[in-house]
Amino acid sequence: MKKFLAAFLIAFMSTAAFADVASERDKTKKGAIIGGVAGAIAGAVIHNNRGSGNAKRGAVVGGVVGAATGAIVGAMMDKQERELRQIDGIDVTRTDDDELKVTVRNEILFDFNSSALRGSSRDELREMAGVFNKYKDTTIVVAGHTDSVGSTAYNQRLSDRRASAVANYLEDIGVRGSRLDAVGYGESRPKASNSTASGRQQNRRVELYVRASNS
Repeated sequence: MKKFLAAFLIAFMSTAAFADVASERDKTKKGAIIGGVAGAIAGAVIHNNRGSGNAKRGAVVGGVVGAATGAIVGAMMDKQERELRQIDGIDVTRTDDDELKVTVRNEILFDFNSSALRGSSRDELREMAGVFNKYKDTTIVVAGHTDSVGSTAYNQRLSDRRASAVANYLEDIGVRGSRLDAVGYGESRPKASNSTASGRQQNRRVELYVRASNS
């Protein structure tokens, strides 16, 4: 057990030290480091539980495999981010090494007080679906949000319907349904003040969280 704990600490401290020097912009490198940590710990545990008595060797092997996996995931998300940024009318934010947030203003997707997709909005969604279908090892959570105009209950239902409308359309044009999940948050998660017109406009939005499937 002492040898196992020592190997665990060596693997964790080594990868953590490298993580400190990784560039914030180098998502692929950071993904490799995170994968290395996970792989090193898993390798140590597996080798120890198998009774091989060499948790340190397991940590090294697991770290190499994990780092390679993390690098692949990071590169995939880097490419997907670049391609999504080419689509007009959406904002893309890298929220984590294995997650992207794609924000679409409701004025682009829907008419006022409606959950029916506008005809013009389908172009943007088709472009997004084309990118999503190139990177199938991801899941997509579609989140609907509203401003505070109207009752809380009504806004909740409207956000549910709008999130479902986007998710259903993406499925209709080829994105596998098992990758999609729709959720409405109503007015509960404003990103700006509802006391101004510009703030309410920012709060009326649909966000898509694109996550690597193994995360």
